[in-house]
Amino acid sequence: MSFAAESGAGPAGRTSGGGIPADVAIAVVDADQTTRNRLAMQLGESARPFESIRELAGRLTGAPVVAVLGPSCGNDADLADLEQLLAAQRALGALLITDELTTTLLQRALRAGARDVLAAPVDTGQLVAAVARVGSTLSVAAPPVARADEVTGGAGGDLGQVVTVFSTKGGAGKSVIASNLAVLLAQRSEKPVVLIDADLQFGDIAVMLKLAPQHTIVDAVSSISKLDAPLLQSLLVTHEASGLLVLPAPLEPAFADQIGAEEMMRIVEILRGFCSFVIVDTPAYFNDVVLGLIEVSNDVLLVAGMDIPNIKNVKIGLQTLRLLNTPMDKLHLVLNRSNSKVKLEVNEVEKTLQIKAESLIPSDVVVPQAVNKGTPVVLTAPKSGVAKALEELADMFLKVDGKRRWR
Repeated sequence: MSFAAESGAGPAGRTSGGGIPADVAIAVVDADQTTRNRLAMQLGESARPFESIRELAGRLTGAPVVAVLGPSCGNDADLADLEQLLAAQRALGALLITDELTTTLLQRALRAGARDVLAAPVDTGQLVAAVARVGSTLSVAAPPVARADEVTGGAGGDLGQVVTVFSTKGGAGKSVIASNLAVLLAQRSEKPVVLIDADLQFGDIAVMLKLAPQHTIVDAVSSISKLDAPLLQSLLVTHEASGLLVLPAPLEPAFADQIGAEEMMRIVEILRGFCSFVIVDTPAYFNDVVLGLIEVSNDVLLVAGMDIPNIKNVKIGLQTLRLLNTPMDKLHLVLNRSNSKVKLEVNEVEKTLQIKAESLIPSDVVVPQAVNKGTPVVLTAPKSGVAKALEELADMFLKVDGKRRWR
């Protein structure tokens, strides 16, 4: 009897629980019987225990299966077996549970093809949710996972818009604008919206949204050779209040060197295949990653503060972008703290930069208060002038009668 038939999986099989598709069987693999039994009990009577990956391999028939690998499977030999098995069985998905979640083990597991890595002990709800996520990527036919352009129908598909938020001066409010814009678009879009923190050394998005991510962009880059939409989705953290998906920056500045422009472009390419918007927060300087993001973006928000050093740096940035033949119609000037009484008028700034400001964000004490709370200002003070200005900015990206509202 095949494993799938034995477990009762199939269109007329077991009733799924916790969102696990009914046609997906569950295998629990670990050399320790106590661990196998405990995990199987957490997943319900449909889960079937196996002592090794090789034993499981002999029972697979091509039906969709999620393999839950226990801590004993986190060694090089078992992960090598897993990689071979996943290459041969397109209907198989796997996740690993480990006693100690380290960056090295996470990278090895993702490279082997595991869709997620969880730290033990894992509670039942978290385990079932993880299995459901992996199971939802499988199907009875189990074709190879499509690339982003295949998912969207190639060049003519409905790819998501990429919006890069950039400033040539730190402290201009770039991350505040990026996070609040992303939250507003997530609330108004039918398809997912993702915010990438591409400030790879000192990104603050996770702090601003009060997130405690298990995965960062480093994990995506570590498995770039086999990165696909389901795997990338498993690495995103959800901002519960808005539904926004976030790909956080590395937890340590040293990891920034591992991420190049090519890897970042690949991540953006996959994300725009299933998202309506990909919002990218960047560092306040030019490098290969930033220039690559600007090149592939549909729109670039150039954020400037109302002070002379800020305006000077933005002017140099605009000159640089012109020299690089960046289309000026994709650049949109956003003046932050535009109502500050600093004896600098908006029309003076526009004249100096030779570009019109398309969004004016007023100064308000509710902004630093919201940042310190770890909550977007559009949620904590939705009636404030800042929130209304940010809503108008978000409206410019939303289509009305098939056309966007940019002035």
